[in-house]
Amino acid sequence: MTERRLKFLLINPTANEWRINPGEKPKKRTQIFRYSMLSSLYVAAAMPSSVETTIVDEEIEPIDFDTDADLIGISFMTFNAPRAYEIADTFRREKGKKVIVGGFHPSFMPEEALQHADAVCIGEAEHNVPRMIEDYRSGRLQSTYKSDVVDLKGLPIPPRHLIRKSSYSIVDTVQASRGCPHRCTFCSITSFFDHTYRSRPVDAVIEEIRPLGKYLLFMDDNITTNPEYAKELFAKMIPLGKRWFSQCSTRIAYDEKLLDLAERSGCSGLFIGFESLSQDGLKEWNKSFNRSKDYEKAVQRIHAHGIGICAAMVFGNDCDTTEIFPRTLDFLLKANIDVLQATILTPFPGTPLFRDMDKEGRITDKNWGHYDFRHVVFEPSKMSPDELKKGHDWVLSNFYSSRSVARRLRNELRYLSPSTMLRATIPLNLSYRSRLAADGTFGMNGTKRLAL
Repeated sequence: MTERRLKFLLINPTANEWRINPGEKPKKRTQIFRYSMLSSLYVAAAMPSSVETTIVDEEIEPIDFDTDADLIGISFMTFNAPRAYEIADTFRREKGKKVIVGGFHPSFMPEEALQHADAVCIGEAEHNVPRMIEDYRSGRLQSTYKSDVVDLKGLPIPPRHLIRKSSYSIVDTVQASRGCPHRCTFCSITSFFDHTYRSRPVDAVIEEIRPLGKYLLFMDDNITTNPEYAKELFAKMIPLGKRWFSQCSTRIAYDEKLLDLAERSGCSGLFIGFESLSQDGLKEWNKSFNRSKDYEKAVQRIHAHGIGICAAMVFGNDCDTTEIFPRTLDFLLKANIDVLQATILTPFPGTPLFRDMDKEGRITDKNWGHYDFRHVVFEPSKMSPDELKKGHDWVLSNFYSSRSVARRLRNELRYLSPSTMLRATIPLNLSYRSRLAADGTFGMNGTKRLAL
């Protein structure tokens, strides 16, 4: 007997400032940042064949609360938890729907999530989802489902047709590996994946990306964690003629063969977690494998291979004083960092940082909507919360000032290809400027001096 087709609606909630209301169009200034739907597509890929999955991204379209879907799924991170709970409560209390939730925040806070949902998917979806669907069909849905570590061999190809590609960045997203073996205290990724690192067979990755578009974004947490694996992957990518971007550590700068293969395989840009210029701060975060004194040399080596750099910097370490802000800006401008993601240290649930700060009574705000990297939710050690916020905003205001952007782009002409600039660094710089103007970061802090 054929099973009745089950309709599953998977929702990605977002903050109010980026949410689409009925009749509105997606915001152009955030389109280049919209690319990471891969996790939702993997959820859909894990569904039994008798399930019809629809994905709704609130940055693209509003939720239809009168949907005929049988089961509602919501995947979210910490800063979207308030909105996710609002959606879940509406579906359960007003529409009588069963709701399951998953993602980073529910995995770390399942008891809290269960106040708003019928079941929580803890960890990766591939093992949990088939069991959840089977139990839902038989009326035996359990409150929690915890996944073992997923073997990436045989990982199904994500059903990319389920998303509206024209509303997202030009890149196709793909994943060659998951997790990270490091134990950085502020990082929720390593906690979510239980401090494991796994990779897919290289040939399987190649076969997946072969028919995709020219531009790829590897959603790996660190694509060069295993240098020998990365070298094999990059070598086999060379004949494909792709242009790609990913995330990795500073260690790539010290392996010339790896850098050469990355360049020849089409690497156009890397997101690198420099995090801090304070070596003591890096040690405190258990990230002393980064050597801050060598950052400029590392940037030069990567730029020499025609690869742009998006630098991640985090402010608020217990070693940080207000001196860290002008020092960091000086490094960013001198090294000609191409794009900057500067954030305020955020102690996410599930991390050692959250555990320790919570135990010490230093967390001052548990409004999850403020866990967006732009709010200070803890008591800093060597500066006030206001000084931390102003310093963070000041660095971003200066880095993305019109003068700094123009100077940076002129310098890029010496080492980046025109296509990388047109497809990546120019739109990213302009989009960051627009986003910072919209959220008030430019504000009253000025772009000349830091007044604290």
